[in-house]
Amino acid sequence: MHLDQIRTFIEIANTGNFNKAAEKLNVTQSTISARIRGLEEELGRSLFNRSHSGVTLTATGQQFQRYALNMMRLWQQARLEVKLPKGYSGIIGLGAQVSLWDRLVLRWMPWMRKNAPDIAIRVEADYSTSMSRQLADGILDLGVMYSPRQMSGFIIEPLLEEKLILVATEENAPPPEKNPGYVFVDWGDQFRAIHTETHPDLPPPAVAVGLGALGLQYILKNGGSGYFPIRVVQSQIKSGRLFPVPDSKEISRPAYIVYSSRPRDEHAMERAITGLRDVASRHSQEF
Repeated sequence: MHLDQIRTFIEIANTGNFNKAAEKLNVTQSTISARIRGLEEELGRSLFNRSHSGVTLTATGQQFQRYALNMMRLWQQARLEVKLPKGYSGIIGLGAQVSLWDRLVLRWMPWMRKNAPDIAIRVEADYSTSMSRQLADGILDLGVMYSPRQMSGFIIEPLLEEKLILVATEENAPPPEKNPGYVFVDWGDQFRAIHTETHPDLPPPAVAVGLGALGLQYILKNGGSGYFPIRVVQSQIKSGRLFPVPDSKEISRPAYIVYSSRPRDEHAMERAITGLRDVASRHSQEF
């Protein structure tokens, strides 16, 4: 199995067409076909369903896709580490929850450049499930996430607590139980558990969303209420577009650092974690 075969498989899966994959990879269609045929022979399974309109992944192809993507990521990571410029002693790969990017990661990066200038950094914005998988596969060194899952050989430590408050587009709005415009935003497992305890008599909401930005845009345009991070709604509260709901309870949403108990580079890991803790501590009021 060669990297060219893996790269070709990924490109065909993305384009759904052998010809388009050949154009993107700047090779002939016969080369594309030969690579996939060799890959399928090695695996002993068909990876694509062929038709006149294009190709789709078989069940085996869908299963193999994850491993193919990971192999390419590991190869790219290996190239980065092996080809580190002179003066760098190591590299650290960090994955962080998308919503923590601007408040945490964009401050952590210059912290690392100042306090650990010999360590190169690679950062990605992602979600908890994907980050956990990449940590387990060795693609990331550490992750910052809201809903980590227990994994053998990994340490989970609290990093910060984000405060969510109930806001509404009208002043003195009623609680969710009496507000037909209440929008349930799913902020994760812990939020759901606390939300159920806080609002045990709440009927199923008419609108539920899995993305905070979508829920906020919806109520700003159509009216209603919902739970959102204080840092996200501060400007709308100041401008009078949103109002805190009277007598409502704040809900904490903790974020965690997840990293291997046996890191490849203990020095780089120690500096990276120290930087995350320092940034989170100094800017805790913004979460």
